[in-house]
Amino acid sequence: MRAGFNKVQDVLENYRSAVYEKDVERFLSAYDSDIHVYDCWENWESIGISQWKEMVDGWFNGLREEGVVLKIDFDDLVVEENTNLAFVHCTVTFAAHNESGEKLRQLTNRFTFCLRKENDSWAITHEHSSLPINMETGKGIFNLK
Repeated sequence: MRAGFNKVQDVLENYRSAVYEKDVERFLSAYDSDIHVYDCWENWESIGISQWKEMVDGWFNGLREEGVVLKIDFDDLVVEENTNLAFVHCTVTFAAHNESGEKLRQLTNRFTFCLRKENDSWAITHEHSSLPINMETGKGIFNLK
């Protein structure tokens, strides 16, 4: 059973805190079982919660092995919603910190979330993360701002 997210902001806060705590199940609780993700890491896309879970497991396990926590900031946040659908776009900064709190690195991605409300709870049905590309090098630009 999915957790209850009464507000779109609840979904974003869950994203932030579940990543920080590396809690796979809580992180996935904000996603619809038919989630469709376009990610800018490794896989072109993940379709369905089981494919998305595989990616999230690998991500969180890598963070555990490295001994880092990710602090997340949502900036330039725009939320448009009606009764059952919401559209969110923002920049998301992921800052990796070691156990003593020292910032090791950070990167910023562009994100779009589409959410649907069912039984008074919001769930992410589509997520798209992207980076602008430097046309001379073909590499992603992680910190444009």
